[in-house]
Amino acid sequence: MTANPISIQKTKNPKNRPSADSLGFGRYFTDHMFLASYSTQKGWHNLRITPYEPIPLDPGASVLHYGQALFEGMKAFSHQDGSCVLFRPEFNWARMAEGAERLCMIAPPKEVFIEGIKELIKVDRDWIPSEKGCSLYIRPTLIGSESFLGVRPAEEYLFFTILSPVASYYGEGTKAVKIWVEEEYLRAAPGGLGATKAAANYAGSLKAALQAKKNSYSQVLWLDVNRQYIEEVGTMNVFFVFENEIVTPSLEGTILGGGTRNSIITLLKSKNKPVVERRVKLQEVRDAAANGTLKEIFGTGTAAVISPVGELAAKDWKISVNNGEMGPVAASLYEELTGIQNGTVKDTFNWLYKI
Repeated sequence: MTANPISIQKTKNPKNRPSADSLGFGRYFTDHMFLASYSTQKGWHNLRITPYEPIPLDPGASVLHYGQALFEGMKAFSHQDGSCVLFRPEFNWARMAEGAERLCMIAPPKEVFIEGIKELIKVDRDWIPSEKGCSLYIRPTLIGSESFLGVRPAEEYLFFTILSPVASYYGEGTKAVKIWVEEEYLRAAPGGLGATKAAANYAGSLKAALQAKKNSYSQVLWLDVNRQYIEEVGTMNVFFVFENEIVTPSLEGTILGGGTRNSIITLLKSKNKPVVERRVKLQEVRDAAANGTLKEIFGTGTAAVISPVGELAAKDWKISVNNGEMGPVAASLYEELTGIQNGTVKDTFNWLYKI
């Protein structure tokens, strides 16, 4: 338990539970949320679980003017024995702490992060869907809450966590998605915020993603500053299954190091599969598609888990991958990873944290 006790105020107006077939992704929120406050005078204090409600925020709060905002994405799963688990919460805490340092923010200690989420899920335990393909999405968020004008780091922060029962991130489910290769806009540059899960990263990606969706593409594949090397999809890291190796772009400071990406690399290495982290040229992928040595493309992320990519396209070219179907490598990894998360496959990596 944390040194500071967590106060709990339960709602007097519980919400109706949505049916599993209506969940989608991020449409519904549970009855409660966890909050913790920080100031340079008090440190982390006022840990509390309250009814889900609007957060009072001063109009001068630094998050509104200087963008000090950082978040994580996690999941909790219900097991057949009635228990529930978190998947790799320490990874998410460590990534938030690293991102907070880059944004000159004060991250919550690990015990505040994990215990707060744990106690919140206990309160909203019956919101975790048990249907196949469903889970409870967890959104820990850190913002600058001090009211001031002047470009400097805030001295007050608010950490809060909200929960959302979810199904598949993409409407296609585990069917292959179509991805647009973005050749005009840029998501990140060396020395910037590309490796952090900062809110600003996503604001900068919205225009390109919106245009892609208008053209019936699910997401955008981002390229490097010279438009030569592949970086990541807007909501996923990306893997390429070539004839003799499985490749994912290496983390060069402009790519978010995803927890699912890390898990997939670990799974592949445990099976002695030829997985490689290196820079990947877009032209290499197009050439491999042309000569038949590109077998699969798939994306990985907490929200999407594993999504096969059936098509890559840009303004003047298009390639089809594996006849628009999920390939055997992605399918095997999906079954194993979701099996671990759901408790039907043994967790030999100690990734699950029982609540």
